[in-house]
Amino acid sequence: MPRVLTARFMHETNTFSRVPTDMATFRRRDFHLENEIPVAFRGTRSAFGATFEAADKFGWTLVHPVSANPNPSGTVTDDAFEQITAMILGAVDMKGPINGALLHLHGAMVSDSHEDAEGEFLTRLRRRLGPDVPVVVTLDLHANVTQRMADNASALIAYRTYPHIDQYERAWQGAELLERAMQGEIRPTTVIARRPMLYGLDHGRTQRGPMAELIARGEAIENRGEALVVSICAGFSRANIHDVGPSVTVTVDGSNPQGQSIAEEFMDYAWQTRDFTTVKLLSVAEAVALARRGVPGAKPLVIADYTDNPGGGGYGDATAFLKGLVEAGVDNVAFHAICDPEAVQEGMRAGIGTKTTLALGGKTDPAMCGPPLALFGEVVCLTNGRFIAYGPMGGGVERDYGQAVDLGQFTSLGIDPTRYRTVAVKSMQHFRAAFEPIARAVVLVDTGALCSEIYTPELFTRVRRPIWPLDPVADPRAP
Repeated sequence: MPRVLTARFMHETNTFSRVPTDMATFRRRDFHLENEIPVAFRGTRSAFGATFEAADKFGWTLVHPVSANPNPSGTVTDDAFEQITAMILGAVDMKGPINGALLHLHGAMVSDSHEDAEGEFLTRLRRRLGPDVPVVVTLDLHANVTQRMADNASALIAYRTYPHIDQYERAWQGAELLERAMQGEIRPTTVIARRPMLYGLDHGRTQRGPMAELIARGEAIENRGEALVVSICAGFSRANIHDVGPSVTVTVDGSNPQGQSIAEEFMDYAWQTRDFTTVKLLSVAEAVALARRGVPGAKPLVIADYTDNPGGGGYGDATAFLKGLVEAGVDNVAFHAICDPEAVQEGMRAGIGTKTTLALGGKTDPAMCGPPLALFGEVVCLTNGRFIAYGPMGGGVERDYGQAVDLGQFTSLGIDPTRYRTVAVKSMQHFRAAFEPIARAVVLVDTGALCSEIYTPELFTRVRRPIWPLDPVADPRAP
């Protein structure tokens, strides 16, 4: 029976965040070891769920040392990176020989010592496994993919939906490719193309526009057998690193030169369409004015705080929008959420049924998120925050995170979001999978928080130059 290494080691690193991602942060959310992993993920529509199904189908013996997926935040500490890397490499040493690997990474992790943390991890893994063991990796479509990642992975398979609702399908795609590689039917290798772009492809939005067009073209190429995998990544622009930006990777059988031609052609189109955007941001005043127009019995207006997005490394404790709603006297609002452990502790001490005043939010970086907001109210529910996410992004997995992507984040607190005239969330795009179907309309608000789309040279001191939009670019074929 083939022995297949599988692990999830994911982090989207916002290098502008002042909150370091240490081992305690990893352990705080979605962290499982060894035998905890099948209990948490078997039978779910998740990447690990697909991996277990594939192992059953193909007769693999899985080696699964760790699943680590903290909330996006600041730079990963060296200690955390080394600990989790050691867990995975140690499993190779203790439970090998390994015949193949199916790994679930993000692609935008930055550690204290490694701007390209996934590239460093894959390099070390490749040294352990040797040159001939196939290593298949699934990635978030916001990965900042590097040459080093492409060189050390046999295949890179990026999500094709944003909101990301196809982790299960991409893991199955990876599993089937891995099985073919272990059987000697194919020998996958991956090439990469990039352009001097800080961002592009509408930041990865897949509903329409250049990202959707390239994904469709890539799937057609796969279906014709011209490549094994075509992956388009929009990059993660909130990272002050050399290799930030969009990329296209193409996995071919052997050394087929057509792969590089496909990747370059796709990136030419990404460059040509770099200005395309579907994002329209409202001011706080404009969003509040819309919220005041709600009428009883109508579907809710869903307003997303785009710039305090925990899913992009935002602190989740910006108060500007909530302050605007309160000062305008807007009622019948369900608001999710303000990240404030101190306020939670105060509420717990007060107890259910107690009316009290809390200083809420604005504590991580008041200059960025606004000052704390004093609110008087009643404590009506206490919870550990865990719930089963049955929505399109959840797949039946237990969650406890802050970015609003599942109706369970309201209903687990006894709140039915469909009964409110306004539903406010902190998210850029992922909220749409669960909340757009219940909304009469969806709008985005700019509160000036950490995830604001401000691109100025002084912020990006480590990126390769020249790069668009910071500089004039004479040669767009430069990497």
